[in-house]
Amino acid sequence: MELSEDDLALIQVLQASPRLGWADAAKVLDVHATTLAARWDRLTSHGAAWVTAHLAGDPKQMLLAYVAVDCEMNRRDSVTAQLAAVPEIVTVEEAASNRDLMLTVITRSLEEFSEKVVSQLKTIEGLTKYQVALCTRLHSSGDDWRLNVLSRSQLATLRTLAPQASQESGLAAGQLPQSHLDLLPFLSRDGRATAADIARALGRHPATVQRQLNRVLASGILSFRCEIAQRYSSFPVTCQWFVNVPAGQHEAAAAGIRTISNVRLSASTTGPTNFVIIMWLHTLADVMSAELALQQKVPGIEIVESAVMLRTVKRVGWMLKEDTTASGAVVHAGNLGAAD
Repeated sequence: MELSEDDLALIQVLQASPRLGWADAAKVLDVHATTLAARWDRLTSHGAAWVTAHLAGDPKQMLLAYVAVDCEMNRRDSVTAQLAAVPEIVTVEEAASNRDLMLTVITRSLEEFSEKVVSQLKTIEGLTKYQVALCTRLHSSGDDWRLNVLSRSQLATLRTLAPQASQESGLAAGQLPQSHLDLLPFLSRDGRATAADIARALGRHPATVQRQLNRVLASGILSFRCEIAQRYSSFPVTCQWFVNVPAGQHEAAAAGIRTISNVRLSASTTGPTNFVIIMWLHTLADVMSAELALQQKVPGIEIVESAVMLRTVKRVGWMLKEDTTASGAVVHAGNLGAAD
């Protein structure tokens, strides 16, 4: 499968507004709504692109952790598969560094992280060591990354159509009733799922589900993103940096890093280093260029370690094939936030 410029333009529209209606998307791209819907069906059926919803991981509401894992080489495949099957471990990547696997974990609390994740890490045969860095501030994530193929006029039109997020201040996952949390698995599998779609699956009245969906969307516990298989993005290389930023300069550092278009994630953390950055790059040669850009954008930054990812096994809940396309399998923490 090859992606055309029209395909990439549609993906960027949905990156900016994952739940935008086809009629509005048609105004941006000047293509008939039914054509866009058919194009999207083609992309999703091949696993080239998909829209998902995942727990936002805002440290003010929940716990976001990055876990480095070492394992016995002859059991690496088994360890990887077992880790990917844990719902709270939302992303699993194989790394070319002194750590074998990199995990991203989202749980409701530090206590739940210990109970549901750490306890399982200790039981996996072949897993020899793990090291945890806790996110204290999430500055930017994959939701913010763009393909940058739309024209200025298209972007201007899109800004007028994309709905503005309105969040219920400080609402945590645990404050939503179970009837609302029941919607999360459906939105994980299809971030564009409508209230009617979900109502049919749950056997509820569409109007009831629409009210529940509106509250879930307003709560801010979910982030919606349009993903693209990395092989089609023109940025096939993933590199993660562990760095130190001077105390009191994290916000300024984050602002500077945001101006680098390749950045997929930047976050302040605990651990041996206090900041993590992830970029998608064109080639391995761009690693040095990216490090130069970081040094120029962030005065005083100390780059401690870089790690290139060999393979992404799972990305925010979605299991990926070797060629980076979506397999269609989604392992999500559907009941996260439900009262125990």
